[in-house]
Amino acid sequence: MSDLSLDELLALEHDGWASLCSGTGGAFYGELMTADGVMVLVNGMVLDRETIAGSLDDAPPWARYELSDARLVDLGEDAAALVYHAVSSRDDGGEPFEALMSSVYRRVDGRPRLALYQQTTITH
Repeated sequence: MSDLSLDELLALEHDGWASLCSGTGGAFYGELMTADGVMVLVNGMVLDRETIAGSLDDAPPWARYELSDARLVDLGEDAAALVYHAVSSRDDGGEPFEALMSSVYRRVDGRPRLALYQQTTITH
C-alpha cells in the first residue's frame, strides 16, 4: 500500500496549476517529474521532462483553474495515481479547457515525483 495521500498529491497538483498560471511551469515540472517522466496531452503529443522544462515557461499562462472530483488510486508501495476533473481558462476570451487528468506519482528519495501525466478532453 502506498504512503502517498490524496491531500499530498492534490496539493502538488494545485502547486503545478499555480505555476502554470504564473508562467513558471517549466521550472516546476522540470523539478517535479522523474527523469523518465512523460506528459501525454490531448493534442496527441507525448513530451518528456526535458521538453516540458524547456517549453512550459513560454506557454501562455492560465488565468484561473478549478479542480474537482479528485480521487486516489493506490498503485502499491511508493506509487499512486491522482485522477481529477479540471477546468481552466485564459484571459484571451477563448473557450475554457475542460479535461480529466491522471497524474501518476512515485516516491523517489523521500519525495513524490511525477512519472506520468495524461489529459483526456471532456466533450459535451
